[in-house]
Amino acid sequence: MDDLDHRNLGVKLKLWHLQEDAPGMVFWHPRGYAVYRVLEDYLRRKMRRAGYAEVRTPQLLPKEFWGRSGHWDKFGEHMFRVDDGELAMALKPMSCPCHVQIFNKGLRSWRELPIRFAEFGACHRNEPSGSLHGIMRTRAFEQDDALVFCREQDVESEVACFIALLDEVYRELGFPDYEVALATRPAVRAGDDAVWDWSEAKLGDAARQCGLVPQINPGEGAFYGPKLEFALRDRLGRSWQCGTVQVDGVLPQRLEASYVAPDGSRARPLMIHHAIFGSLGRMIAILLEHHGGVLPFWLSPDQVAVAPISKDQAGYGADVLAAFEDAGIRAVAYDGADTLSRRIVAAHEMAVPVMAIVGEREMRDGRVSLRERDGSQADVPLAEAVSRLQARARPCAPVVEAL
Repeated sequence: MDDLDHRNLGVKLKLWHLQEDAPGMVFWHPRGYAVYRVLEDYLRRKMRRAGYAEVRTPQLLPKEFWGRSGHWDKFGEHMFRVDDGELAMALKPMSCPCHVQIFNKGLRSWRELPIRFAEFGACHRNEPSGSLHGIMRTRAFEQDDALVFCREQDVESEVACFIALLDEVYRELGFPDYEVALATRPAVRAGDDAVWDWSEAKLGDAARQCGLVPQINPGEGAFYGPKLEFALRDRLGRSWQCGTVQVDGVLPQRLEASYVAPDGSRARPLMIHHAIFGSLGRMIAILLEHHGGVLPFWLSPDQVAVAPISKDQAGYGADVLAAFEDAGIRAVAYDGADTLSRRIVAAHEMAVPVMAIVGEREMRDGRVSLRERDGSQADVPLAEAVSRLQARARPCAPVVEAL
């Protein structure tokens, strides 16, 4: 592994660890979980503005439930089974069948559709040990699952809205170049060919409506429907398949989802499954390698390191730290017994974007010296330092602003 491999970076930057007696399970450390939560909250705000209601569903459900959805027949060997006396249970590999249970509670009207649910779902899949790869492919992960219940006439516009949202997120994260593929019907599938013809056509039309020309991946669709697959490209030119959107007419029937149509009859909704990140851990790994371990200010686990030059400024250093924290800036004290130069090196090694250095003059004048990773510095009043860094802490703000 090289120095820019996320597996090395995770250890070096004290973000997470993996261990042999828990293969495919990630132990998130405080710094790593800070990045995790920032990225999760960033996408949560996007989904809320797009009209999605966040839900939370169980991780452990009866095997019989997964049998009705079809997942046990298709993925049973990759699901973790738990026996509870006479009741066979299994950990969920995905959240979408659980969202149907929420939809099914209460009588739904066509006037309510589309209904959009989103979940950062904790999932487990018994992946072969040889396929595990750092935090990019694990056995326990969190996925940004989302599900839209809609009518046929809504499908194309809903898929197009998702593509626009995905495009916005990828561009803001620094991935303007991505590819899209249409994964068509596999040999073993549910549903009749007429439904597959219609679904594949709708996905292709929605992609073209958004200015995309998908390549065709024959036979790579899910067992219940075709999907568009989005692969982003990092600064090294590598391609990573992350986002997906799928049209599904099978699960609503198998799990008996219905709504009251305009004529008073009961009708089946169609379902659109989608994810922008896929696994959050995988996205964090991609971002780390894309940025060479030096994340943008808004994503950095520690955004500013406060370093008093001597113990005499320790009290003022604590006030500076509190001012940053009160403004929502992730600040950490570098006030140990080492020399200032060694503390600057230590912060640099932890990829902290900015150091706030305070000495006798800064303490006397209520100021702070901001030092960037490239060595440039600016001596400013504390209030101005707070406002500058607060502006950079906004999601997807410029990586470095002029001092």
